[in-house]
Amino acid sequence: MRHYEVTFIVDPVLSGDEVKSTAEQIQNELKGYGANIVAVDEIGLKTLAYQINKRSSGVYFGVEFACEAAEWMGKFELNLKRNERILRFLTVKLDKYGIKYNDDKRNGRIGKKKEVAAPAEAPAPAPGVVDLDADAEV
Repeated sequence: MRHYEVTFIVDPVLSGDEVKSTAEQIQNELKGYGANIVAVDEIGLKTLAYQINKRSSGVYFGVEFACEAAEWMGKFELNLKRNERILRFLTVKLDKYGIKYNDDKRNGRIGKKKEVAAPAEAPAPAPGVVDLDADAEV
């Protein structure tokens, strides 16, 4: 079974419901072609590196899916090009390393933030150095 990932940018001028319905429409289209949706990642509103259609930001989505044959992929991408709500899209075929990376990321094995330890007591001043902030007379 082949694994693919499509990332697309939805026009930010649309309402929240319209943005979600656009993402659901693309998922339903994939299911209609016989693809199994593995994961959907709503990345959110991001600033674009350059303007697209006079927009400087966009709502990013990522959909990972698997299918047996992909002869319908050209028709799917043509529908994405024709969709006026989508600013840009990119479809990539995942190799075994990409599949493992996405699985590890979804399960929290990659991308965890390091916990910051509570700050310890203030360090003692070095010998011979006078601390001017202290309430001591010099």
